Amino acid sequence: MKHFHHILITGASSGIGEALARDYAAPGIALGLTGRNGERLATVAEACRAKGATVVADTIDATDRPAMSAWLTAFDDAHPVDLLIANAGISIEQDDPRFEPFDRVRATFAVNIDGVLNAVEPLAGRLTARRSGQIGLISSLAAFTGRPSAAAYSASKAAIRVWGESIRFPLARDNVGVSVVCPGFVESRITAARTGAKPFLVSAERASRIIRDGLANDRPRIAFPLALTAAVWLTTVLPVRLSAHLVRT
Repeated sequence: MKHFHHILITGASSGIGEALARDYAAPGIALGLTGRNGERLATVAEACRAKGATVVADTIDATDRPAMSAWLTAFDDAHPVDLLIANAGISIEQDDPRFEPFDRVRATFAVNIDGVLNAVEPLAGRLTARRSGQIGLISSLAAFTGRPSAAAYSASKAAIRVWGESIRFPLARDNVGVSVVCPGFVESRITAARTGAKPFLVSAERASRIIRDGLANDRPRIAFPLALTAAVWLTTVLPVRLSAHLVRT
């Protein structure tokens, strides 16, 4: 089991990112936290400091490649990262089943795909050079089946899932682990904006426990909750026409 001391989390101002930051916070732990909302991020940072952690927190646009690179490498210079959690993500559709405008598609891809690449790129070479570390990529159970009300979100999470599961192999040669996290519905600002059903909704605190256990054990895929994971798996093995009907309804 791995133990982490210098942890970097993007999208740490709410939801899963916030829960992970609060749970990892402890004396001897250095946390690097980024988020879009400065006020919420400051609250999370203060809560983590109150638990004894050293915290560096800044509002940085995940799509700003130069800014992300400069900030991440500066944090790594001071606190060599042994766990990177690329968690920043958005969902603009919010249950809109209509054909979505391309500006919304591009905005979603920019954060959910480019934002992840911008978090991993500056640190991957450093982790492999040190021959240690763990990368956690936050995907989604939506990555397994195209959903008409979340087309861009599902597609972006599918890209991260497949990319993450692929890069696990070459990075393992340098003793760097990669875990792809595929949650179902977790209490967060994104989920709160959803007006439709949220089956098997999981609290952010429970999600954090599951994710932290999976990362510590270098699990290739951390998917939960079990019931929804099984239902999603079923749609991938059924005949396409039947699975498409189930997803549409």
